[in-house]
Amino acid sequence: QVQLVESGGGLVEAGGSLRLSCAASGRTFSGYAMGWFRQAPGKDREFVAGISGIGRSTFYGDSVKGRFTISRDNARNTVYLQMNSLKSEDTAVYYCAATARSRFGSRRSYEYDDWGQGTQVTVSS
Repeated sequence: QVQLVESGGGLVEAGGSLRLSCAASGRTFSGYAMGWFRQAPGKDREFVAGISGIGRSTFYGDSVKGRFTISRDNARNTVYLQMNSLKSEDTAVYYCAATARSRFGSRRSYEYDDWGQGTQVTVSS
């Protein structure tokens, strides 16, 4: 239904900041709630942040609350994840995802229909 491409990952020192972007195809981007997930080696996929279709509602996983901010610009078909105060445990592949089934988004990965290819974030200690 929608194609997603993440960018902005890279190597950053602990305490630093990084901004991820997720560019979406399609003509009805505002109809999709969006989420960011991450997966580290040997760990399950973890919910990071979610945002409703027009950006009025946002919510976060406990491990990133207060440090990460999700936002979207529907005119640009883009979702962002601003990551501050990065820790080594934030190292993971970060994925953006889209769902048309929930207007306000979800914390559950199985409720998302479309996924990007992922972008690697590595935080050095």
